[in-house]
Amino acid sequence: MLPLELDEEFPFTGSSYRGPDPKYATLRAECPVAKVPTNSGTPTWVITKYADVRDGLADPRLSRALTCVEGAPQVGGAMATTPEMIISLDGSEHSRLRKLVMGAFTVRKVEAMRAGVQKVCDELLDAIEAKGGPVNLVEALCVPLPLTIIGDLLGVPTDDLKIFETDARAFATFDENDPEAPMRAFGRLAGYVMRLIAQKRENPGQDMLSDLISARDNDDKLSEQELVTFAFTLIGAGFDTAANQISNSVLALLADHPDTWKRLVADPSLIPTAVEELLRHVNLFATDTTGFHRIAAEDLELGGQKIAKGDAVFFVLSSANRDAEVFENPDVLDIDRASNPHIAFGHGVHYCLGKQLGRMEMAIAIEGLTRRFPDLRLAVPYEDLKWHQGEINHSLVTFPVTWG
Repeated sequence: MLPLELDEEFPFTGSSYRGPDPKYATLRAECPVAKVPTNSGTPTWVITKYADVRDGLADPRLSRALTCVEGAPQVGGAMATTPEMIISLDGSEHSRLRKLVMGAFTVRKVEAMRAGVQKVCDELLDAIEAKGGPVNLVEALCVPLPLTIIGDLLGVPTDDLKIFETDARAFATFDENDPEAPMRAFGRLAGYVMRLIAQKRENPGQDMLSDLISARDNDDKLSEQELVTFAFTLIGAGFDTAANQISNSVLALLADHPDTWKRLVADPSLIPTAVEELLRHVNLFATDTTGFHRIAAEDLELGGQKIAKGDAVFFVLSSANRDAEVFENPDVLDIDRASNPHIAFGHGVHYCLGKQLGRMEMAIAIEGLTRRFPDLRLAVPYEDLKWHQGEINHSLVTFPVTWG
């Protein structure tokens, strides 16, 4: 039983990019491993403390694959997946796919991409300056920067990837009035990626997508369906999450922490630690979860609570990143924070492959903006900003800024 009364079902709706719903602070204090009612009718364990979230994410008994089994508990707000997606695989099956691309995301390989990322960012900033304010920073920088980089990595022209954006957003959106909409978007994405794969089979290059096709055709290391879903997962994860993290972080600096923005303008050497603190502090997830639940494969204990085989479990990363037992003054954005072991990129076998690239893109984007537009500011009242509704991530529709 919960030691508190909840006035709404999970997933809670009181979060914003500024932080998770206040209910999670209460849960951390009173019942950090809590079985709560959900809007799908299936009670779900909600895990809110840092230590429990880390332990649970690393526990192989909590399965992603079981969420795709027919009849498995489903929770509103959870991102749609299919059995072939890497995020839906456990153990050796997950490792089999991860090993095919993990070499491209090592610290050394990502660092070798720095000059290319810087060049793309500088060109986008040149275009922003030439156009003059106000500009929509989402379209002018936050989306095209990571989209261009993942396109280069996969060997797909940026203009081709632009048509991917709408359906990628639809796939990451939950609409309780149309629960099948994400899977329709998935079908369109799969068709798009199948056409890309056919083109690459005719004209292979020195890129990740060509390597994956070779692993399928020559080495039989993944199935055709796994190839398709892996390719679009890499594209989607490579730009949408990064774009939202960049835009939300810049918004937090301009709208909520202008003194911190001025410090970064005056001292760019602070940007790397500022990026880590923005990753911890800015709440990316609209449902305050990873977007992916898990199913207990057997009876187990977590945080002193017994979880039964077949139960659904959600890990609330944004709550874990506000745990006062780990982070002093956790609700404060503090770019001087000495210790910052945040889990914005997850933990365990499903931790984000592209975390080093995401960090680099954020740092280069923020450094470029502070250097080129030190007096950057919102071009509209904060209240006039519009957000996409129903998405897994907090995602701005437009982000009008100006300077001078």
